Amino acid sequence: MSEPPLSVRRAVQAMKAGMVASLAGIAVNLTSANSVRPMIAKLEPNASPAQVTADQRVFFGELIAAGLLEAALWLWMAQSCREGKGWARTLSTVVFAIYTVWTVATVAGGASGIDLIYSVLVWLIGLAAVRFLWQGSSSEYFRKSAR
Repeated sequence: MSEPPLSVRRAVQAMKAGMVASLAGIAVNLTSANSVRPMIAKLEPNASPAQVTADQRVFFGELIAAGLLEAALWLWMAQSCREGKGWARTLSTVVFAIYTVWTVATVAGGASGIDLIYSVLVWLIGLAAVRFLWQGSSSEYFRKSAR
């Protein structure tokens, strides 16, 4: 297979930046440990301190797992697009569309501070990747790779 055009290579770079952002997002989420405990205690007023701690650990485990899955998805899509797999370009676009809805909901829901910055940053990375994936030279590359 031939070397991908610059537009695909740039899309792959953007996706790798998305992967790094996802991993950084895990660290950012873990810094909110102090704000999660009172929220859990408020949602479960009859829970013992031990149960609140256990719920807090589950919550952070879910955050870590989601962040790792997100990073893995970025990497998988980057590698698959680099290999010229048309389904990966389509799936990347669909995932971006879903994340766009999520980002709009996050902004409309009153997100602020680091949550807002992170959501918009990841959205911009996705926008760059999708933009590069649908340039003419990219389309030609995916068309040739399908043969």
